Amino acid sequence: MITLTVFNHAGGSGKSSLTRDVGYALAQSGQRVLLIDLDAQANLTDWLGVQDVKPEDTIAGVATQGSDLPTPTTVYGMDLIPADLGLALVEGAMMGRVGAHLALREALQAVQERYDVVLIDSPPSLGQVAILGALAADAMIVPVLTQQKGLNGLVGLHQAMQQYRKARRDLKVALYVPMKYDGRRKHDQETLAVLKASVSPVAQPVADRGAAWHEATAAGQPLGVYAPRSEAWKDVRRVTQEIADAAGLNVQVQA
Repeated sequence: MITLTVFNHAGGSGKSSLTRDVGYALAQSGQRVLLIDLDAQANLTDWLGVQDVKPEDTIAGVATQGSDLPTPTTVYGMDLIPADLGLALVEGAMMGRVGAHLALREALQAVQERYDVVLIDSPPSLGQVAILGALAADAMIVPVLTQQKGLNGLVGLHQAMQQYRKARRDLKVALYVPMKYDGRRKHDQETLAVLKASVSPVAQPVADRGAAWHEATAAGQPLGVYAPRSEAWKDVRRVTQEIADAAGLNVQVQA
């Protein structure tokens, strides 16, 4: 089992969309996939059409009491541990509890025979729950907007990684994924060039095809379910293969 945390403390980077759709592409390619929503905004949960989430369905007990993972919900061929607004209270409860930040990593060890890949959707913050998700990972996947905002966020991200590596020296970024790229815009071209010069490895950019992504989100479906013949879904399959290769997953993503 390989655990990947999709991480960026800046909001709007495409974390939840990427987690949902890469997870679905991997599941369609024969991988046993577990998704974990750590964001109190619950975008990943909502965007998969999952509602009526109870506190005991989330990772709250894992984070605050060291409990086992809750029973997941199965949706679109993937298992999901959902989120709800109550996760906002977990931040304070984790502070001062010895070992709290490693609780999710320990809980995942109990299910390592059940899954091939775990994708964790980290909250857009540098708080306690973000640390929980980071330290559970074998590697990080970092979506970055091809805008100045995306580049600005790299400074805080690198500072966070330095802190996380004090607890997990082997923690690495497996792949940076440029998001919402429009090759017609000079700013996007320049931002992508700076990104490639600043960090490595960098995936091919995921194009800005807003309509397909937004409509799939409104429908509560993975992009591959809502628009399986779209160019946006082709982009997702390609970047899924890049993520799989970077993370060492032995999988051929289905065309």
